[in-house]
Amino acid sequence: MERCPRFAGRVALLLLLLDSMASKVLIVEDEQGVVHLLRARLEPEGFQVIAAYDGQAGLRAVTEARPDLLILDLTLPGLDGFEICRRIRQQPETARLPILVLSGRTEEVDKVVMLELGADDYVTKPFNTKELVARVKTLLRRVSTPALPRVLRVGTLEVDLDRYSVFVASQPISLTAKEFELLKVLLEAKERTLTRAFLLERVWEYGEELEIETRTVDVHIRSLRKKLGSEGTRILTVRNVGYRLDATSPHVNPGSQDEQAPALE
Repeated sequence: MERCPRFAGRVALLLLLLDSMASKVLIVEDEQGVVHLLRARLEPEGFQVIAAYDGQAGLRAVTEARPDLLILDLTLPGLDGFEICRRIRQQPETARLPILVLSGRTEEVDKVVMLELGADDYVTKPFNTKELVARVKTLLRRVSTPALPRVLRVGTLEVDLDRYSVFVASQPISLTAKEFELLKVLLEAKERTLTRAFLLERVWEYGEELEIETRTVDVHIRSLRKKLGSEGTRILTVRNVGYRLDATSPHVNPGSQDEQAPALE
């Protein structure tokens, strides 16, 4: 039976549209073996994978290829991963790009620095490929969720969820994607205490099976407080539990909050 040319054309168009919908993952990694392994795992899951093997090429690819997610090594020829992350977060058009760090550097200081620079996740080598694919899917699912068209306000703090902007006393505040989501969740909780486990699940969308450290939450909270200035003191530590946002008035001495404040029940 001869295939109808019109039908074949429609099928080809459909396949082309489906291909264009595939999420694009950029891997910046100087070890070809790691790139091949990731490509072999990601492409069967429907991802379009591109790769760069040094820092300069990786930074160009972020601008030219417009990936949906970046898997970034830290030790690279030319620009290292720290500088790449810093430059990506400084540019408005790439500020929300999900960044998953994949590195052989296991020191806590490296993890903390990258989280403070705006990385969304940190995986150490050697790594489990199934877990890494799960993390990639989680990050992409999070950024694909549309923001609600409303504004949250407390004191001089204003969070516009539609425009993805934050202001303190009418002055714009630059937050990373994770810091923004964390602030949004705290505001929406209406002074309820949120555990670290809840924040990991809600903001990072990771379950316990992925063994994400609660240290991640603490690092982002500390950075968020600093950026919000006087309004940052509204974020209270509930000892051995988590955090809540006080809608009444900023505290006079935020520096002593973590060390001296009594546990809140």
